[in-house]
Amino acid sequence: MIRKCFTIGWAISAAACLLWLAGTAWAAKPLLTYPVSGNVGSGMVEKAPDFTLKDLQGRKFSLNENKGKPVLLVFSTTWCPYCIEEIPRLKDIYAKYGTKGLLMLQVDIQESQAKVAKFVEKHKLPYRVLLDETADVAKSFGVQGVPTLVLLDKDGMIVCRQCPTIEPLLDKMFKQK
Repeated sequence: MIRKCFTIGWAISAAACLLWLAGTAWAAKPLLTYPVSGNVGSGMVEKAPDFTLKDLQGRKFSLNENKGKPVLLVFSTTWCPYCIEEIPRLKDIYAKYGTKGLLMLQVDIQESQAKVAKFVEKHKLPYRVLLDETADVAKSFGVQGVPTLVLLDKDGMIVCRQCPTIEPLLDKMFKQK
């Protein structure tokens, strides 16, 4: 009897684990694995979802209204230590590629305008900061942690999501121009 209960308990646990794994695999965005338009970087051919958010000054920004420009989205928060560590590198990226036409935007997730404004002032961020107060934009891009960098080409296609080394992709992108 004990052996039968143990076997049934093990089977139920194994089935629950398999169901959980299947559910997370289904819900997750696919990993980026093959070249996209222009052969810049690697990634799944996927159009970036459109969004409209307000910046710190209350002005609206719409992704679709900025077609024709490569875009780097930096999903971030003020409380994230890794986001703070990345600021010098992001400033360097902006200084190097912003003048070449890269539109760089920090998308702050679920924080107040006042808190984000203090953060931007303290760290002297030179690029535009948008407020994703409901996290809907972050969810639409499959953001699962911060910081997350998403690079879009001039056609609005995702070149790379969660790119640890984005500089080589940007070099290739701007070399083609």
